Amino acid sequence: MNPNIDVNAHASRPWGPIVLTCAALLFGAAPSARAEPPPRVDPALYRVVTEIEGLERPWSLAFLPDGRRLVTEAVGRLRVVGADGTLDPAPVGGLPPIYTDGQGGLMDVAVDSDFAETGRIFLTFLHGDAEANNVRLVSARLEDGALDDLRVLFTATPKAGGSNHGSRIAFLADGTLALSLGDGFDRREDAQDPANTLGKIVRLGRDASIPADNPLAAQPGAAPEILTLGHRNVQGVAFDPSDGTLLVAEHGPRGGDELNRLVPGRNYGWPLVSGGLDYSFARVTPFASLPGFEAPLLEWTPSIAPAGLAVYRGDLFPQWRGALLVPALAEKSVRLVHRQDGQITGQELLLAELGERMRDVRVAPDGSIQVLTDGEDGRLLRLVPPA
Repeated sequence: MNPNIDVNAHASRPWGPIVLTCAALLFGAAPSARAEPPPRVDPALYRVVTEIEGLERPWSLAFLPDGRRLVTEAVGRLRVVGADGTLDPAPVGGLPPIYTDGQGGLMDVAVDSDFAETGRIFLTFLHGDAEANNVRLVSARLEDGALDDLRVLFTATPKAGGSNHGSRIAFLADGTLALSLGDGFDRREDAQDPANTLGKIVRLGRDASIPADNPLAAQPGAAPEILTLGHRNVQGVAFDPSDGTLLVAEHGPRGGDELNRLVPGRNYGWPLVSGGLDYSFARVTPFASLPGFEAPLLEWTPSIAPAGLAVYRGDLFPQWRGALLVPALAEKSVRLVHRQDGQITGQELLLAELGERMRDVRVAPDGSIQVLTDGEDGRLLRLVPPA
């Protein structure tokens, strides 16, 4: 493969699938240098309140205007936490069929910014069966503990198996939404193929329309929903209103996890460019960088397994304002990523003292940091300043 190929030249010619050569998989697996973990935040600077216990594979958290919270469980349940902090014993009714095998299931939940008027929420989940499945995005009205007027907005390119599906939602300043989609694991080369939506970030209207200014909308043969391509497994998406940037955190295999700042139409390299090793310890690719591919803001090797992303804009922890929060499954912490003028200035670890896998993190309207821990007995935690 020509390392100088410009895979971003989508405006002038259609792309065909770019397939990895066997040679890229035959490079020896040189041991990577293990980075020293960043310092831990002094636990005396915050207080951890356990709000809910016993959640079954919790995945995502969202806030309703009246103080209630929504929590998804990957096993296919949407739960409501009351404003008083109690968990409604009855799951929300009216959910569509959800494929829950393997890593699949109910994933992200987001509340319409016009919820007071529309009453609508957005959900992502794995749709299909073992033969063919992928992410589906729907919206519905939440009324009296059930979903009504459910609308299918988008279904990603089908794939076999149930792993590596990404699926996070972020609302953008113009009212559209961005949705992350995994590469399908065994179909990683498809992340470079603009004809499908595997390994992509897509941009849609909240009514399922495709924005005319999407970067590939006019390209023959390309999926017009695509915003960016060349991603592996993006499980963190956050829009930063302070500078209008869209940020994502994505899993590599053994290392090569990335924090990226997205630019419409750009290619983020997977699997042609990566700093990680494959699960077999072979090199995924000989190239850690190439012309025409966007470099990450941060790369984490060994893998921390980033599972979410939030921008801290609250008042309870003014010393962290503008920092990024990245829950990490493998590292069992929440990375606090400090920034100045868009540049990374340092990292610290929150909640590392708990030794629990962290699945999602959100900043509540009151400025508290709320975290879902992972697993069959997950918890909803709230971080506030010490008493």
